[in-house]
Amino acid sequence: MIKNFDFMLPTKIRYGIGMIKVLGEELKLLMAKKIMIITDKGLVQAGMIAKITDLIKAEGLSVIIYDEIEANPKDYNVELAAETARKESIDTIVAFGGGSPIDAAKAVSALIKQGGKVRDYQEKGKIKDDCIPLITIPTTAGTGSEVTFSSVITDTTEKFKFTIKSPAIAAKVAIIDPELTLSVPPMITAATGIDALTHGIEGYTANCTEPIAEAIGLYAIEYIAKNIVEAVKNGQNMEARDKMMMGSLLAGLSFSHADVASVHCMAEALGSMYDAPHGMCNAILLPFVMEYNLPSAELKYARIARTMGIDEKDDHEAAVKGIEYIKRLSKEIGLPGIKSLKINREDFILLAEMSVQNGSNASNPRTITQDDYIMLFNKAYDDLVS
Repeated sequence: MIKNFDFMLPTKIRYGIGMIKVLGEELKLLMAKKIMIITDKGLVQAGMIAKITDLIKAEGLSVIIYDEIEANPKDYNVELAAETARKESIDTIVAFGGGSPIDAAKAVSALIKQGGKVRDYQEKGKIKDDCIPLITIPTTAGTGSEVTFSSVITDTTEKFKFTIKSPAIAAKVAIIDPELTLSVPPMITAATGIDALTHGIEGYTANCTEPIAEAIGLYAIEYIAKNIVEAVKNGQNMEARDKMMMGSLLAGLSFSHADVASVHCMAEALGSMYDAPHGMCNAILLPFVMEYNLPSAELKYARIARTMGIDEKDDHEAAVKGIEYIKRLSKEIGLPGIKSLKINREDFILLAEMSVQNGSNASNPRTITQDDYIMLFNKAYDDLVS
């Protein structure tokens, strides 16, 4: 029997090449008057922000830019942005960028009206419906954050990543234009692409998944696995960029209606302690966690392998070959091993403790303990490519 589940999608999705042009139309539908663009300095320096400000100003609307969002967005990034928004009487937010600006913007949308510190909203049910309307515009094919209703923020005092989650912070509209990813450098394309692959795999295999999330996750895996090499090696290939963006979107829908699992638990611990790039951490750890999960996820891993193009009838062999394929894929697109993050082996006990405490730990398809996490960190560290 299929277990009971809910599937909620509070975000209107507008997808396609050149879709950025509908921003003004969507702002008018939201009756926006003063907009804050939440982004990062890299996108401002690259001149990409003009694509957004020109469209907003063409509608006669007032706009300010907040570009102080850091990678692995920090609690103070969110709280200062909310304070600025209140002072400026902002009524609408446009998040423009990768997962960091978009996650930060979702948290800001709650804090502007509801006040307090962002960590106050960690527990379920803390966020009220009274949030500032948000439009998300992703510039990477990786996080899927534009369509999720969760936000991962770093507590800079405890050096711990936590999640706030509510349909109330979901974007009203996600404008997804693959053309915006054409200028993304190869290494970022690679890391965010494997991040999206991880979302699809964990959304499909998490203990709490359901049939819609499974179906979307599996289709996401196919899009990503078959297009990531071309997107990395030939970034101007619009078809590859298009399919990677769709894969990222589908993977975001999958895990947001299921959960992530132990790959993310470990990656978020690394991000918390070392401020390491989230996508890179997921890419490094994914095959090692899959090897650990194999006894409990063999049939699903076999199906993943076949979806990626591996022709093998035996389920166990297919699953093993699928994991090996992901390892080779990461090497082919130039992703390094865990030692590139400059981590200290003596931190593995604390990293493992943080991984166990992560809210997604229980969603892993195989029960996993602190000692198991220590073993996996060591295995990744001792890998030849590390």
